Amino acid sequence: MDTFASLREIQEKLQSGAVTCVQVVTSYLDRIEKHTHLNAFLEVYHQEALQKAQQIDQKISDGTAGRLAGLVVGLKDMLCYQDHSLQAGSKILSGFESQFTGTAVERLLHQDAIIIGRQNCDEFGMGSSNENSAFGATLNGIDTKRVPGGSSGGSAVAVQMDMCHISLGTDTGGSVRQPAAFTGIIGLKPTYSRISRHGLVAYASSFDSIGIFSKSLEDNALILEIIAGQDEYDSTVSRSAVPEFSSIKALKKCKIGYIRESVETEGVQPEIREKTMEQLELLQQSGHQVTAVDFPLIEYVLPTYYLLTTAEASSNLARYDGVKYGYRSQHQESLDGFYKNTRSEGFGNEVQKRIMLGTFVLSASYYDAYYTKAQKVRRLIKDKTREFFDSFDFLVMPTTPTTAFELNKYADDPLEMYWSDLFTTPASVSGNPAISIPNGFDKNGLPIGFQIIADDFNEQGLYALSREILKGREN
Repeated sequence: MDTFASLREIQEKLQSGAVTCVQVVTSYLDRIEKHTHLNAFLEVYHQEALQKAQQIDQKISDGTAGRLAGLVVGLKDMLCYQDHSLQAGSKILSGFESQFTGTAVERLLHQDAIIIGRQNCDEFGMGSSNENSAFGATLNGIDTKRVPGGSSGGSAVAVQMDMCHISLGTDTGGSVRQPAAFTGIIGLKPTYSRISRHGLVAYASSFDSIGIFSKSLEDNALILEIIAGQDEYDSTVSRSAVPEFSSIKALKKCKIGYIRESVETEGVQPEIREKTMEQLELLQQSGHQVTAVDFPLIEYVLPTYYLLTTAEASSNLARYDGVKYGYRSQHQESLDGFYKNTRSEGFGNEVQKRIMLGTFVLSASYYDAYYTKAQKVRRLIKDKTREFFDSFDFLVMPTTPTTAFELNKYADDPLEMYWSDLFTTPASVSGNPAISIPNGFDKNGLPIGFQIIADDFNEQGLYALSREILKGREN
């Protein structure tokens, strides 16, 4: 069966009887089987998905189907789905099953979406390449010698290779936008608090956001419309009204600022610089006012991000000790030794490193020097970002400094790996919504991403500008 460009196309064929929901699900299952070598899925809900499809076929016949009937969704292995395994890409949660379904997932199911499986990711969302998973690396479908980005690499590749129509990932410092850029698809990080975090395994709670992968911009907007909004189970979720995102409106001519450092920094790949400047020129030609802007705090964004997220990780991951659930060490000579052995055997190297860094940052002797100072810098970055939106409608820059790099390239140089988050962390530190859309290819045929950042809760603007850019390329 051919792939589908949009949910609308799927539903039109379902309504006309050209296909059944069972056939749609079967086609996705076949592609998952074909691309097993990419290691995108950790578990596939084969029979369950087919049974759900049969029920939806009956609902379509009865005229009672939900808005997402026919939509096949994959879940990053960080999202709770009741009575299904959840491991966050880690050995420490071996054998654990979710006791409840998270709010975002529940809202998809309520509208008759079909969950087809859970997807590979960097352990606890800590990574930029999907090489840190306890289940092995996910491979980029365009070039299997290269990474798909992280930490939501499995979710991105699943959409890239049409193994599902939509994936829900998580974005703490770029974990949806960066893999979207590396795989040539659309990746949205909404405003922090736009989507309930109930049912999301915590890495860094003041940064974590559920994000959406898709190939269709309209489908991305529809999913956000359905899963966003207040939730009694999450006290941090916004109570702001949820607009009708799926009705993407035409964009008026606007003021767009591009971060000068993002195209002039030496580490930016030449093709990315060229494609970004070409897109800026096209925006100017279409009547938008495009201006270079300096972000004086850009050099502090990445250190601030890693100081604060490792501190929060140290606190959040303290709960995994092998006592009540998950992996338990067999070396139990003492209680203290049991804790140490369980955590050292259950956590991977990257997670252990970040926990130790976070514990150091939070220690009594260094708390004010690092954690408190980083919080103050974060406030300055937030304030400066909001100042930009007093003068500009959007900020734009490349999503990543380079295209997808080779597997194991930074195995011995973690600092270089961290630099791959340079352009995605600003929106994470400030909490602003941001989207990555495709922006051509480099000389090796690897995708390039273009990132748009908007003011708080202006996802409508993100979708409007993204649609204009994407339609402009089609023409």
